[in-house]
Amino acid sequence: MDYNNLKLTKMDIKVLGTGCPKCKALEKAVRNSVAELNIQADVSKVEDIMEIMKYGVMRTPALVINEKVVLSGRLPDGKELKNLLTQ
Repeated sequence: MDYNNLKLTKMDIKVLGTGCPKCKALEKAVRNSVAELNIQADVSKVEDIMEIMKYGVMRTPALVINEKVVLSGRLPDGKELKNLLTQ
């Protein structure tokens, strides 16, 4: 395989939540895990309820990676979060 022609793509990660403590905890955990794993990613926090509803999320916090909801309604443990980020 020719690795010189591979494009490095930056992940788009969104933490959905209106600002509750669990939402803030998920955002912090995501940012820490991205840094620890040295992942190229844009991490953003979405607090607008209308924007959150566009993802079909009924319970927050939620985690969206590259426009796909991968977690909703709970906080993952560190191992699960890292697994979600590296899939």
